[in-house]
Amino acid sequence: MNFLLAICASIIVSLISLIGIFTLLLREDILKKILILLVGFAAGGLIGSAFLHLLPEALEESKNLTTPFVYTIIGFVLFFILEKYLYWRHCHEEECKIHTFTYLNLIGDGIHNFIDGLIIGATFFANIKIGMVTVIAIIMHEIPQELGDFGILLYGGLSKYRALAYNFLSATTAIIGTVIGYFFATKTSAFSTLLLPIAAGGFIYIASCDLIPELHKQPDMKKSTISIILFIFGILLMSEFRFMHGH
Repeated sequence: MNFLLAICASIIVSLISLIGIFTLLLREDILKKILILLVGFAAGGLIGSAFLHLLPEALEESKNLTTPFVYTIIGFVLFFILEKYLYWRHCHEEECKIHTFTYLNLIGDGIHNFIDGLIIGATFFANIKIGMVTVIAIIMHEIPQELGDFGILLYGGLSKYRALAYNFLSATTAIIGTVIGYFFATKTSAFSTLLLPIAAGGFIYIASCDLIPELHKQPDMKKSTISIILFIFGILLMSEFRFMHGH
């Protein structure tokens, strides 16, 4: 029973990735105007998620305070190398129609969702009530993050339908994580100690090296100002949801 509830919960969490479906109601010209604003919001959300969710949880799980930061650096470097490879592979000697950070974001978000799945599986294994509270907390911080992720994919060059499909596929790693987390509940700390900071390093890299530079390119002062406000709002929102998570 607990296992079935855990699987249902992870499916619901995965479906949150389809929140971008509301943009299908917008005209293409309006969507293009607000994309840069979504990028600002997404950058703040990634920074907030890395520093206020992933790293604190990794520090709680780790016996050595230095280890999570080492893995964060490894994650940062890993995503840097990955982007260089993707750029060379897809954009070498030709115009790159889809920015490489879209693929990086899918990878980073996939790791993050996988970790959420581990947490869902482990908490439902321990207690259904704790599992339900955990899922509500995850959903609350997933809504703004998935909206930001969808904005990143659109800004990176994907069509609305492809962005929805890819974002959903990335979210389904939560289901895999739930299965593993449930059956290996006693070992989830080992997963968390490694994967949480690597995902954090990836999120920091995407936000600081890909998204924030895009905000700097915006010539319109009004849009730039709104983007900065949304960037700060994204951080504050993650801070609020961390508080609601009970950490």
